[in-house]
Amino acid sequence: MAQQDDVFKKIVSHAKEYGFVFQSSEIYDGLSAVYDYGQNGVELKNNIKRYWWEAMTLLHENIVGIDSAIFMHPTIWKASGHVDAFNDPLIDNRDSKKRYRADVLIEEEIAKIDDKIEKEVAKARKRFGDSFDEALFRETNPRVAEHRATRDALHERFSRAMNENNLEELRQIIIDREIVCPISGTRNWTDVRQFNLMFKTEMGSTADGAMTVYLRPETAQGIFVNYLNVQKTGRMRLPFGIAQIGKAFRNEIVARQFIFRMREFEQMEMQFFVRPGEELKWFNQWKEWRLNWHKALGLGDDKYRYHDHEKLAHYANAATDIEFQMPFGFKEVEGIHSRTNFDLSQHEKYSGKNIKYFDPELNESYVPYVIETSIGVDRMFLSVLCSSYEEQKLDGGDTRVVLHLPAALAPVKCAVMPLVKKDGLPDKAREIVNDLKFDFATRYDEKDSIGKRYRRQDSIGTPFCITVDHQTLEDDTVTLRERDSMEQTRVPVSKLHELIHSKVSLNSLLRKLS
Repeated sequence: MAQQDDVFKKIVSHAKEYGFVFQSSEIYDGLSAVYDYGQNGVELKNNIKRYWWEAMTLLHENIVGIDSAIFMHPTIWKASGHVDAFNDPLIDNRDSKKRYRADVLIEEEIAKIDDKIEKEVAKARKRFGDSFDEALFRETNPRVAEHRATRDALHERFSRAMNENNLEELRQIIIDREIVCPISGTRNWTDVRQFNLMFKTEMGSTADGAMTVYLRPETAQGIFVNYLNVQKTGRMRLPFGIAQIGKAFRNEIVARQFIFRMREFEQMEMQFFVRPGEELKWFNQWKEWRLNWHKALGLGDDKYRYHDHEKLAHYANAATDIEFQMPFGFKEVEGIHSRTNFDLSQHEKYSGKNIKYFDPELNESYVPYVIETSIGVDRMFLSVLCSSYEEQKLDGGDTRVVLHLPAALAPVKCAVMPLVKKDGLPDKAREIVNDLKFDFATRYDEKDSIGKRYRRQDSIGTPFCITVDHQTLEDDTVTLRERDSMEQTRVPVSKLHELIHSKVSLNSLLRKLS
């Protein structure tokens, strides 16, 4: 775990050093859990969003997009349940004065027991080698059985307390398990209490009577209150979906792990409207399709897993998370939920407006059911960054830091470098840049030795480097260097566009899905 923590610290440092992510308001000592994306980070982030948007809207004829406002009528959040139920259970340690989410403390305790089981399995695998029967070992080993029994009992108790919103029981679990504050090391805990996560502000002048409004904690409600507008103006028939990318805001008290949990973040959400009774069929289809979207990036199929919810939100009849293996464990990057007709029914009730869908095939009107896919852009960004980072040992004892970013997502697709800054090589390099820049994010680099320039591009994940030398002036060929293999090949300038496009085009990812 300590080694993983060290790797994560290096990734965070690398993100700042190479212009991916900066602490917001850093010259004023920063603002906790708020970050800015730098020149390379914004390009990577935009490419992630474009991959999601086009996978939704280009590959599905029945999905369209909208962009709803951040400020919405406050009654929307009353109808959705956010005013009354959007809370975190918080607990303070009296000695450190630090505040924690009680549910997270208990989840981490469960994860520690899981780690004990995995350590037993790892030791046995090392001891028995190729003859090791892991399934049998997990079933029959007494230490594994003991850990599992403890884990299952704790998990059942925790799930029951969460479902019943039993704050006293959550605290008692923390006391019984002797969970300590990571800062003070003591178990001097306060009671658990609920804290609403929505930011409030006021709209209008105080003299005229200002209205209390909220910064939206999710983008989904903007889709729900517009679904009938989209359906009618787009002449959509069920099933159909509405996609949206936008900012959301949550007053996270326990914000941590870099950009994984922030107070201002971005979501990519799609709400898919279906006939009542067909929702679980579509839930399973979207569950599979969304996992395939992630796996198409080639970050490693073994780094993903489903986590089916045992405690369902008040609006859902099925829910699962797609989790990704971060340096700090498997964490949620996307949620797929069957939201039933809760949201639309609530908005119909609170607004007093009829927002039923008329089904021409059934000749009846009803409130559609909804399947939601919701992915955090920032968490997706972090998963790509973490899985791409490598400190690679080279022949001769040297080390290079390289980001093996999926080529289609890389901030810079190619860098053009004159071997020396004379003899007309910079002019030829600029000519190549001016030809490629209309189709690819292209960078010109002439500073330092060619080796240092290669390392600089490796550090930001540039898939290709193009070196212009004296031979280029003779036969119009250049050296094309590939990032991951570091292989160098001589290619005609006229072939550069075709070769680069075949590797970095977003189409290469989308075709895997179609």
